[in-house]
Amino acid sequence: MSNIKKSTHRAMEDVQFSKYVTVFHGRTVPEEGYLAGYSAIIDAFQIQIPLPNTLSLISNKNRKYEHEKWRVFSFRYLPENNLFKHLVFAIKYEGINLLFFKKLFEIIDNEEIISLVKAEPYGQYARRIWFLFEWLMGVNLPVPDLEKGNYVELLDEKIQFSICSGIKSQRHRVINNLPGTREFCPLVFKTKKLENYIDKGLAAQTEQIIQGVRKDFLQRAAAFLLLKDSKASFTIEGESPKSKRAARWGQAVGQAGMKSLSKDELYRLQQLVIENPRFMELGYRGKGGFVGEHDRGTGEPLPDHISAKWEDIKSLMEGLLDTEKILIDGSFDPVVAATVIAFGMVNIHPFEDGNGRIHRYLIHHVLAKKKFAPQGIIFPVSAAILDRINDYRTVLESYSLPLLDFIEWKETKDHNVEVLNHTIDFYRYCDLTLHAEFLYECVDETIEKIIPAEIDYLSKYDEFKNYIEEEFEMPDKLVSTLVRFLEQNSGKLSKRAQEKEFSLLDNEEIEEIERTFKSVFDPEI
Repeated sequence: MSNIKKSTHRAMEDVQFSKYVTVFHGRTVPEEGYLAGYSAIIDAFQIQIPLPNTLSLISNKNRKYEHEKWRVFSFRYLPENNLFKHLVFAIKYEGINLLFFKKLFEIIDNEEIISLVKAEPYGQYARRIWFLFEWLMGVNLPVPDLEKGNYVELLDEKIQFSICSGIKSQRHRVINNLPGTREFCPLVFKTKKLENYIDKGLAAQTEQIIQGVRKDFLQRAAAFLLLKDSKASFTIEGESPKSKRAARWGQAVGQAGMKSLSKDELYRLQQLVIENPRFMELGYRGKGGFVGEHDRGTGEPLPDHISAKWEDIKSLMEGLLDTEKILIDGSFDPVVAATVIAFGMVNIHPFEDGNGRIHRYLIHHVLAKKKFAPQGIIFPVSAAILDRINDYRTVLESYSLPLLDFIEWKETKDHNVEVLNHTIDFYRYCDLTLHAEFLYECVDETIEKIIPAEIDYLSKYDEFKNYIEEEFEMPDKLVSTLVRFLEQNSGKLSKRAQEKEFSLLDNEEIEEIERTFKSVFDPEI
């Protein structure tokens, strides 16, 4: 590592940062222009990381706009041709990318950081870079503590989600408002889509929806939604569980948020998910892992996602659990907090099996802990995810697929994968912005469609049930069977049902029941 740093340092004066491009790493630029910020430094040092979701380009024309994965600036924004100016541009306009900084610090000489800090010891961007170096690398540079100056927040809250009660670093005069720890700190950028969802006040909408609804209605709705969520979670994994198993997992989801999150609690959840652990070892993985297929002929792994190295799981999961405590205790946005913990966990894939369902449980856990939903109501988020399953897979792959280019692995004797290079930082410092947007879409659908639809259905069911009881004195179980048959056959009672379960009804009664069913459930027909 030291040899790499020295050779990079010697060549620093010859590095060309603001390269003129028409295409960058397979991305077509919206117009010809100069790289700036992260894109310029990634190109200059050939930093091996997945590209940030949005990159910056300097136009020859006097205009500023966004297009797909590019943010275009006018020519007056072009930084000087040196590392520090491009780092300043990146922090100022593109936010903090922890993975980028970690990989950059690993390849440049420490003297480069020392020189820029000493050149502008009280400059806000120099202080941020200085703090990031020592925080990420776990070492102190031979630079004296600052004795005066105003404090500056590390993350710009206008650009990225940050915690409000950050810790002051007196040495750097920097407030560490990162929403995580050195061991685990995914970040989420503030986009128009996320800000629009936050402005909608979805939690307050839920309160309005259930306001005035009878308590027994809510209890029945909650019970059904739990079962619906549990079945959907298994369906996402391609399983069709027995009713008992689905109900058992639904019961676990219903208790989300009641217990503190810990390694033992995660182990307990996995035991609930895995019906028969005979062919696997429960708990954190002790071997490699991937999501994907095997070649039918050779058995060779064909991964879509490669899990964190098993040797890194303990550190990553301890970091995740510490980060969960930070986000739960603060005023951090609930849905974004759920994204960081749940999608951060599924990226790590700490278990041999059960990762997907535990990942979705963690969404419930964080939302419940943050009191996002009214007490007793569990959002059937898995049902909303199942409704947009293709988007879900696209979001999961938005980070995992590009990451494959930076993971070196070999096939093991049992056709698993063994990761050969250092990959822990890819799971510590990922960008989960797209994941947060997706989760907010699911929460929005749950609040505006799924929960109201269930409450409306129960109201109609009770109206129809009361009619059947008054007119025919039919027992509850038979009423339930009647409704199910009518729903399955577009409001008509099948000939088989008329001849068996409902043979005591005459034709006029059946026609009256069918008319009433349609008038209650489909009044517009």
